[in-house]
Amino acid sequence: MLSRLLDGIASLCLLVAGVLLVFLIASFGWLVFGRYVLNDTPTWVEQSSLLIVVYITCLGAAAGVRGNAHLSIDFIRESLPGPLKTTARYVADLFVLIFGGFMAHEGWGLVMSNLQRAIPMIGLTESWRAVPLVICGVLIALFAFANILARILDLHHQEDA
Repeated sequence: MLSRLLDGIASLCLLVAGVLLVFLIASFGWLVFGRYVLNDTPTWVEQSSLLIVVYITCLGAAAGVRGNAHLSIDFIRESLPGPLKTTARYVADLFVLIFGGFMAHEGWGLVMSNLQRAIPMIGLTESWRAVPLVICGVLIALFAFANILARILDLHHQEDA
């Protein structure tokens, strides 16, 4: 049940990232239309695009950790003998968990330190650029912890069989 919930969260991340990507493409279409047809460039597009790209990237990265599709070099780990391979998998997941926690913690610091600075032309604070770091960090840590937990439970299941 927990696995289905986490898969649902990862799917929601990809859905939101996909919707934001469509909005990003449409807003750039509006930018080009406004600039070359209306001769009135919408200034909000560039700043909102920079903000949206951060959300797309962070949500996609979190979903990638859940799906084990994140950037990794696993040929060395997978060529190790059984116990070393298992240990290396735990260590890798532990590093991802620590990275996610660090990302969330430092992202929160950025959110809190930028509450008074405005993003030019869109009327939001700079904190909104750091919010995806917090969300992504929490999700990465959660997904990495779930991977560790699933491996432990599967190990116990294999011992019972």
